[in-house]
Amino acid sequence: MRARFLACVAVLTIGLSGCGYSSLTRQDEEVKAAWSDVLNQYQRRADLIPNLVKVVQGYANQEQQVLIGVTAERAKVAGSIQLTPELLNNPEAFARFQAAQAQLTSSLKSLIAVTEAYPDLKSNENFRDLQVQLEGTENRITVARQKYIEAVQSYNTTARALPNLLTAKMFDFQLKPNFTVADEQIVSKPPSVDFGTGPGGAAGNSSSPPADGGATTPAPHGPTPAPGEPHASAPRSPPK
Repeated sequence: MRARFLACVAVLTIGLSGCGYSSLTRQDEEVKAAWSDVLNQYQRRADLIPNLVKVVQGYANQEQQVLIGVTAERAKVAGSIQLTPELLNNPEAFARFQAAQAQLTSSLKSLIAVTEAYPDLKSNENFRDLQVQLEGTENRITVARQKYIEAVQSYNTTARALPNLLTAKMFDFQLKPNFTVADEQIVSKPPSVDFGTGPGGAAGNSSSPPADGGATTPAPHGPTPAPGEPHASAPRSPPK
């Protein structure tokens, strides 16, 4: 009886190995491990942003405080989306996660670009230290994302091939979502810094403040005079 049981176990093990179950299980765990590394690096970046915002706030002008606030809020939103490895089979949740991270990346690039206008900020020791840490974290994010992409490609290829496809359906090995080309374009896009507040706004399309400390020339009051007619604010000549 015992011999028959062991024989059945051996046959079942060989059968599962031959139909790709072992490969699917191993690669599924590799995807989860790669995704956990991606999450760790994004969390590291999110933890650095509040300190960066605090340092930059002391130097930026009023219009640029808007960008600082947007960056801080996007960091909160990105950090609130907890996409665990177990939830990777949800394409909609994955899309929301990568969209939030891409928006945060764009805001962070713009915030760093603003600092070019402030030599005192660039020489601040705390800012330099944070900038180095952020640059290192962005590099780690790139490496972690690439490893995840490769792990998902390998897993999905295995899951789509016969006879693994039948095994995947039988044991609910679902295809994993991956980072999209559109998302990669957003992440790699150069920052666009615009502090304009719409028509009549005080700020222009540049991250650098005016040379005179932000003063602007007021527009003349009153209607525009016709050609040859003196302006309403100009002194009139006395009658002859």
